[in-house]
Amino acid sequence: MTIDNEEIVPELPDIALYLEALSARVLSHTLIKVRLASPFILRTVDPAPSELTGKRVTSLRRLGKRIVFGFEDDLFLVIHLMIAGRFKWLAAGAKVPGKIGLAAFDFDNGTLVLTEAGSKRRASIHILRGEAALQAHDPGGIEPLEMSLEEFHAALTKERHTLKRTLTDPHVFSGIGNAYSDEILHRARLSPVQMTTNLSEQEIARLYDATRTVLYEWIDRLRAETGDRFPEKVTAFRPEMAVHGRYNQPCPVCQTPVQRIVHAENETNYCARCQTGGKLLADRALSRLLKGDWPKSIDEL
Repeated sequence: MTIDNEEIVPELPDIALYLEALSARVLSHTLIKVRLASPFILRTVDPAPSELTGKRVTSLRRLGKRIVFGFEDDLFLVIHLMIAGRFKWLAAGAKVPGKIGLAAFDFDNGTLVLTEAGSKRRASIHILRGEAALQAHDPGGIEPLEMSLEEFHAALTKERHTLKRTLTDPHVFSGIGNAYSDEILHRARLSPVQMTTNLSEQEIARLYDATRTVLYEWIDRLRAETGDRFPEKVTAFRPEMAVHGRYNQPCPVCQTPVQRIVHAENETNYCARCQTGGKLLADRALSRLLKGDWPKSIDEL
């Protein structure tokens, strides 16, 4: 199974880069006009888009995987890019692209265009009034780059689930998705199916350090790659990654072929040698097909 490189939800490092680029371009600037190319992109009716016109952008922030524009008069524009939503910064008054264009936000110094590849329209826009309305859109996960070890420990072990599920749960941790959870778990040398309640204090500390280190490293890497340009290459399949999207390619640590578990539209990538003690994790589709022939270890494979 291969997954389209573009159809990946932007995660914390990607959103952080978008926010930096947007801050440099629209913070303190005035929104002149909102143009909606798709009526389904807007999920709220009050306040109306026209209420944003003539308002100045006073703040920008991340709410989980959502990008929030704060405007004068306590108004907020919340954009969730979902899987294939992306931004483009174009010259003022630029035309909304035909097939993929969803909306354009005309500022006094340029136009921000929202696009979405593919036929499924999952990206969304909410226009809200007041901080209380905004907080209703917050999944509630703690911020990985602001949490203490104690806060991380409490959030991680509150319920019994696999590490992969917990790291990607927006109600537990904010902004971590499929790609960076794979990278974090590889860095921490922990199995994606290890249960959160079966970790030693040392393993929890190792996972805490790996979470923060991987996210900071990728923010710095993306920042250096982008420079002063507006982010264009927003994808979670990058050749520099250790395991994510690198099925059957050598692990950068031990050179063992990277393995995967496919589930729905996502896949979990891991190194059996580094993370599971050489044990191959059962892929539902393949292990059901092969039954007794499914190899149990990387050496058998």
